[in-house]
Amino acid sequence: MPLDIDLNITFSFPEEQSSSICESIAPSNIETPQFEFELNHPSNLIVEDNMNQDVPSNIESSEFEFELTHFSYVNDEDSLTSEINSRKRGFLTNEQRKAIYHILLSLSPDGKSHKYGVIPRIAALYNVHRSVIYRIWNQVKDTGNVCHRKTLCGRKRVQLDFERMRQVPLSKLSTYRALSNPLNIPKTSLIRLQKSGVIRRHSSTLKPYLKEDNMINRLRFCKDMLDSNSLPHDPKFISMHNIVFIDEKWFYITKTKKDEEEPYRTCKSKNFIGKLMFLAAVARPRFDDEKNVTFSGKIGIFPFVYEQPARRSSVNRVAGTLERKPITSVTREVNKSFLISKVLPAIKSMWPREDVGKIIYIQQDNARSHISTNDPDFCRAASEDGFDIQMTCQPPNSPDLNVLDLGFFNAIQSLQQQEAVNSIDELIDAVQKAFDDFSCQQSDKNFSTLQSCMIEITKIKGSNKYKIPHMKKDMMYNQGCIPTQLSCDSLLIQEVTEYLQSFDD
Repeated sequence: MPLDIDLNITFSFPEEQSSSICESIAPSNIETPQFEFELNHPSNLIVEDNMNQDVPSNIESSEFEFELTHFSYVNDEDSLTSEINSRKRGFLTNEQRKAIYHILLSLSPDGKSHKYGVIPRIAALYNVHRSVIYRIWNQVKDTGNVCHRKTLCGRKRVQLDFERMRQVPLSKLSTYRALSNPLNIPKTSLIRLQKSGVIRRHSSTLKPYLKEDNMINRLRFCKDMLDSNSLPHDPKFISMHNIVFIDEKWFYITKTKKDEEEPYRTCKSKNFIGKLMFLAAVARPRFDDEKNVTFSGKIGIFPFVYEQPARRSSVNRVAGTLERKPITSVTREVNKSFLISKVLPAIKSMWPREDVGKIIYIQQDNARSHISTNDPDFCRAASEDGFDIQMTCQPPNSPDLNVLDLGFFNAIQSLQQQEAVNSIDELIDAVQKAFDDFSCQQSDKNFSTLQSCMIEITKIKGSNKYKIPHMKKDMMYNQGCIPTQLSCDSLLIQEVTEYLQSFDD
């Protein structure tokens, strides 16, 4: 049966009665709010949903007012309680706890109790259980403080003396156990400090030793890679689209160490692990305006093998079947034959037709097994069919100036090691598959990294003591603004030019 209640009648406590009620319950350190509200509710009335508005967190007790204007009739409290419990409970800040206390104090007619339904509705308003509201009310009555209780718990954190750690020799920084003794800190504490980011692990790679002549040659090589049309005001590197990088790489059937418990693997010696050398040739890929690949740049990867008929029959093949055997000694003649019979035909068949007749450079390192730049047999084969292919060499002891050693070989080796191989034929197929699956976009990023390394080399006068800079190439590629020619500082190039002229004089 609906209740006959006039909700427009204004009720308010007399000022003296209101003050006496608040003073009886409010602690001395919390200001008593001045309030007035329109309220005529029996014990079975609760706040309507339009009260579900957050109370400002910066509210002051002296300025707090609360007005209750709409009510609805409910039969029981179970439906409201189940609705509250189904929600995810929240965490109340100190400002929210103060606001809840002021609401409770305003809605308490005698400063000790509250009308039926007020506590669940306030709990629903702040998305907490009603027991939290009761605890806030009781905490103020007991302690006079509505804020969270601050207690000291847990053990003290281990403090790391960084100055003492810097004095530890590098030979004792290789393992946690070696570092724990001079610092007098448990090994497990160092592991926790490393996981939390206080200390970090790092490795130091062994780089080639460079003489002064090597650094000068590296500096000249980087300067020659600049586009002559961009000098001297806006120096930029050439796009490197007409350079084919070649190099050799050993690939193994299995790794000597794997982070796994099974399977159980045995080998008489590391020298018995099957391996094979490959000759790779890579150029810079090309794309159209819509980022579609027009030229992959992957000339080919060629295994150093020879075919030999099987002498005896076995469960795998009959006698006379041709088998591929690895060439264990790659000499200059072997290298020349592979260049003439495999690399040059692959370049001529894959090179873009619009660039036929332009100069194509093949860059190799200075290994003793490599041919000279003016080898007559190679020059004769390179000038056939209308092509102009020339051989060049990178500076000595400079693997960071070859895009293959810079990142390409590591990438395809990681792909190859994901395949389980047991023979030379399976190894060749796995390496070829890794070479074909390598992304052209990643290959293009390697060329941008090569140009950034050249910039770092010019800054430190040809040395190799630098870190590869982070260029955010993924973000630049997604935005379609990754440059094919990186720019250099004109003052830096002028300084390098004067530095090289001092050695020429």
